[in-house]
Amino acid sequence: MLAVKNYQFWFCTGSQDLYGEECLGHVAEHSAKIVEQLNVSGMLPYEIVLKPTMITNERIRRTFQEANLDENCAGVITWMHTFSPAKSWIIGLQEYRKPLLHLHTQFNEALPYDTIDMDFMNENQSAHGDREYGHIVSRMGIERKIIVGHWSDAIVQSRIASWMRTAVGVVESSHIRVMRVADNMRNVAVTEGDKVEAQIKFGWEVDAYPVNEIAESVESVSQADTNALVEEYYDRYEILLEGRDPEEFRRHVAVQAQIELGFERFLEEKNYQAIVTHFGDLGALKQLPGLAIQRLMEKGYGFGAEGDWKVAAMVRLMKVMTAGMKDAKGVSMLEDYTYHFTKGKEGILQAHMLEICPSIADGAIAIRCQPLSMGDREDPARLVFTAKEGKGIAVSMIDLGNRFRLIINDVDCKKTEKPMPKLPVATNFWTPQPDLYTGAEAWILAGGAHHTAFTYDLTAEQMGDWANAMGIEAVYIDKDTKIRDFKKDLMLGNLFYA
Repeated sequence: MLAVKNYQFWFCTGSQDLYGEECLGHVAEHSAKIVEQLNVSGMLPYEIVLKPTMITNERIRRTFQEANLDENCAGVITWMHTFSPAKSWIIGLQEYRKPLLHLHTQFNEALPYDTIDMDFMNENQSAHGDREYGHIVSRMGIERKIIVGHWSDAIVQSRIASWMRTAVGVVESSHIRVMRVADNMRNVAVTEGDKVEAQIKFGWEVDAYPVNEIAESVESVSQADTNALVEEYYDRYEILLEGRDPEEFRRHVAVQAQIELGFERFLEEKNYQAIVTHFGDLGALKQLPGLAIQRLMEKGYGFGAEGDWKVAAMVRLMKVMTAGMKDAKGVSMLEDYTYHFTKGKEGILQAHMLEICPSIADGAIAIRCQPLSMGDREDPARLVFTAKEGKGIAVSMIDLGNRFRLIINDVDCKKTEKPMPKLPVATNFWTPQPDLYTGAEAWILAGGAHHTAFTYDLTAEQMGDWANAMGIEAVYIDKDTKIRDFKKDLMLGNLFYA
């Protein structure tokens, strides 16, 4: 289901005609070579398209207008090869509406000591031109990413690749539609928020449906289709009967298969990319969606529990940003459940009642069918596994009443000391940076939720860049966090974003 457009990024080189046609010919040649080499580097997730050298106000303005209208263009990369008068860029920048990267580079990597002359200096003056351009972008208060270094450097290329994924997240954010099955969990604050403001800020459309309207879609799924999906489950996953009658167990699994098919068909028909459920309002559904939701998340849908539409949208966004990433380790909704305070081994056990995405699983995945005290329905089937080890980020989008804040915590995912055979849910165990005590205190100070959107595959920088592009506050909890400084950061954020 996770279909992301084959986006492109436009490469716009700034110059002027002061030095004549020969110089402009060299500028065009150099730009073409840079774009060609970046595209064949194997580092970039999306293609770069070279545009004619930007010389006049008219060409710059027209190019930015065309970028706005081109659905396949996810952003523009700008570079000033020579001196480019910054006033030429004002109108185009005023009208531009997509992500912007200022690549501060130059064609040659090293000074040509033996041959350098004034002609070379005039032609290759990115150090001059990019400062002129950078000044006007800053004066206009336009959000952009700045990457400095030689274009052939693998580090520079990896940073461009990283920004591309953020840019796609910015563009795709306006395409996210969240379907709420019923409403928010009663009396819970952090999962709620201003859905109108979220649509204004992020482009998210959040709509509620009566649960029985979706239940009708589930009920309409044929027995043949349900049986075929159950067979797929049994082929793909380990079956843990744990003393249950095999036929009775299979009937419970079939309920989840029917829910998966019914939910997915409804989502596709109504064009939604994320979903929330609420165990307190299940209507005619026979089970709380568990295995079904896990499978939908693996296909690329966002999910939030108990009506948490912000997490659902963020999970979808992060899945879009990591689409096609080589060796991706996964994205999922998670929830802070319980602590491990043993000295030297501290951490937080992450789980949920059922709905953890199997994309983060390490090793075998099994189906279990166990009672669930919430929901007042029959025992739901669910996928159980433990998550991968490694570094990741946990993200919480919160509504502070007058604005949104994105909280980003670097975490270290680990294996638990022992198995937990009586816990019938998927789990992840991590220690927040810089340590459990500081990380948890900072998270609570910032107002972070108990649900998070988690990934191994994106960085705090990428998500912070996304927040900047959206015009909201981003706060970071990482190895350098100190509570006294963190409180100051929050106070400054309150002043700046108020």
